[in-house]
Amino acid sequence: MFFNFTPAISNPDISAEKIKQMKIDEINLAIIKHLRSGRKSYKQIAKALSVSENTIRSRVHKLTAAGILEISGLVDPEAIEGHRVVIVGVKLKTMNLVKKGEEFSKLRGVISVSVVTGRFDLILVVFLKTGFGLLEFYTEEVSRLQDVHSVETFVVYKSYNLKVPYLL
Repeated sequence: MFFNFTPAISNPDISAEKIKQMKIDEINLAIIKHLRSGRKSYKQIAKALSVSENTIRSRVHKLTAAGILEISGLVDPEAIEGHRVVIVGVKLKTMNLVKKGEEFSKLRGVISVSVVTGRFDLILVVFLKTGFGLLEFYTEEVSRLQDVHSVETFVVYKSYNLKVPYLL
């Protein structure tokens, strides 16, 4: 089983049940793919999909309101001097994985948290910068959480297709 938690939730008031009820059809998927470039207007997307601009606007609004789609600017961490991404494997002393995942997702620098199978309970993707590095992340952020058994850090030296929200 795989759960994903992101610190930037579009609409935390939307229930998981409501999200499950929303149909993700071929048009919704096509809209999401077109929005990936971040530069296409609703008019251009409507023309490419042979639907009205109002259809695109309405569907994007519904996808956003349901917490399925979030439109945000992403950066290449390697392009910003003094910044880097690390991946952290976390072993916990508790089996309350979802609660701990939510707690980790609120820490400074955390881009995402996933509950996973394997030797770790959680996998974090963390964005660091000069002045807020690994030492600060562990001593100022992770140290505040209970039931952390151990962590293992994987520094990303080179990435491909990695874009992250700038949240520091």
